Amino acid sequence: MAASLDALWEDRDVRFDITAQQMKTRPGEVLIDCLDSIEDTKGNNGDRGRLLVTNLRIIWHSVALPRVNLSVGYNTIINITARTAQSRLKGLTEALYILTKSNNTRFEFIFTNLVVGSPRLFTSVIAVHRAYETSKMYRDLKLRAALIQDKQLRLLPREQVYDKINGVWNLSSDQGNLGTFFITNVRIVWHANINESFNISMPYLQISGGYVLGFKIDPVEKLQDALKEINSLHKVYSSNPIFGVDYEMEEKAYFADGNKQQDREAVFSEELGLAIEKLKDGFTLQDLWEVIN
Repeated sequence: MAASLDALWEDRDVRFDITAQQMKTRPGEVLIDCLDSIEDTKGNNGDRGRLLVTNLRIIWHSVALPRVNLSVGYNTIINITARTAQSRLKGLTEALYILTKSNNTRFEFIFTNLVVGSPRLFTSVIAVHRAYETSKMYRDLKLRAALIQDKQLRLLPREQVYDKINGVWNLSSDQGNLGTFFITNVRIVWHANINESFNISMPYLQISGGYVLGFKIDPVEKLQDALKEINSLHKVYSSNPIFGVDYEMEEKAYFADGNKQQDREAVFSEELGLAIEKLKDGFTLQDLWEVIN
């Protein structure tokens, strides 16, 4: 089962023209949104495509030629902005710019929503990427984090403690440090008994990696029981990982202008970090706040 975690690449790579199998969601990967009229304005300008937003990556593919596609993992993203771009299908329009870095190579992607007035391209990608960035505790090894409160583990959403083991020696130093194990469904946490801030959080996602940590539990029977429990939970996790990126699409809402005849085009506001109706000429967001107040 460890091999399935070793093979995880979806959130860590930028890949082009992947196979149909690689476009499918892996265990633990969830499709959050699907947008049917998205143009890859930089790489395939003029080609109508579909954008899939999952909890690990975004996938774009041409509707006419699905083998023309790309997969962008959230862990490769450096920056997301909204700027104007020249689309063959829509002309000069607001577009989503995504700057990434994968294997020491930078890639820039520009996506345009061909549906007039729809903010979903901005809201979906930006919100899900933000959810990914704020849930790294599920996926990354962490040292000296704020893990313990009142001698109990601060649980992550969907996390359950299966065992608490006292008398666990951390062998990272010559003399060792005596501490406590918390074994959960997503990770193993150890903290020193005399200093709870001296701790480490080890997601099962990282156990198959190359970082080696040493712990000692006496007697040996207690050590073997702990190993058996960890292996069992790691196996269950490997079959259906919890990546921690939880996001549900919400209905869009508008603040209505009583004098307007119809909805204006939705654009992305970098100042607010969300999609809003395009303001009337000569008006600013500050003007709106002054009216509300």
